[in-house]
Amino acid sequence: MIESAYAKSHFKPSEISHRYGDKVHLIDDPLAWTQLARLCARETSQPEVGRLVRVLYERLSEIVLAAEFPRARIDVPTRMVASSPEAVYRGAGIARNTKAVTVGIARAGTMPSQCVYDLLNEVLDPAGVRQDHLFMSRQTDNEGRVTGATWHDAKIGRDVDERIVLFPDPMGATGSSLVSALTHYKTRLDGKPGRCIAMHLIVTPEYLKNVLAAHPETTIYALRLDRGLSPGDVLGTVPGTRWDEERGLDEHQYIVPGAGGVGEILNNAWV
Repeated sequence: MIESAYAKSHFKPSEISHRYGDKVHLIDDPLAWTQLARLCARETSQPEVGRLVRVLYERLSEIVLAAEFPRARIDVPTRMVASSPEAVYRGAGIARNTKAVTVGIARAGTMPSQCVYDLLNEVLDPAGVRQDHLFMSRQTDNEGRVTGATWHDAKIGRDVDERIVLFPDPMGATGSSLVSALTHYKTRLDGKPGRCIAMHLIVTPEYLKNVLAAHPETTIYALRLDRGLSPGDVLGTVPGTRWDEERGLDEHQYIVPGAGGVGEILNNAWV
């Protein structure tokens, strides 16, 4: 007999209130906020930066898998089965046959993607798990404004049909890189993704608007929303209430409060 208490899971992560729509999940987690604040602090450098990015993505990965991945009944005999035939856990769990791809967008997304990849291999059948790599950078105009994303190289498997495709990239600033990546995965490969999920440490209102306008079916998870350049009265409203007036990017499209150039900080490479 299955234990009825664990026959189904209704897990949902705790989230802050917002009005960006049901595709956006802004996690309510004071421990993660504390660690993320430390990561963003002026005095924090390597090796602490790398450790904090890993810890935060391990935490975010667990939330996303528990909330978004298909569930199935699992039957697992415990060590007690030798003396008690009833010693079998029968209940809900993550469906092991789920196929997934994690996309590492260099440079800042390389470590986060590896964290996601490691957890996917642990929970799912590794034969159905893949890690892809994209190398892209911001494309700017003569005044330094971001106008898009330039691809430099990629190592991508062809098959994405019905797979869950994850995009773990720390900073969701303008959305140009993610929009470009989503377009590629939806139109240039074999099959269509089952779902596309973006996973960020920080997002801006501008990012949410741009990504959802281009790819409204995308699911977005973030540990923090930064809209620090919004007017004071806007900051006093529930996020998304006055979306058009919210601002989280400076004139060079860097996030405020933000964390600076995370790719540069992670790699100690200031180019």
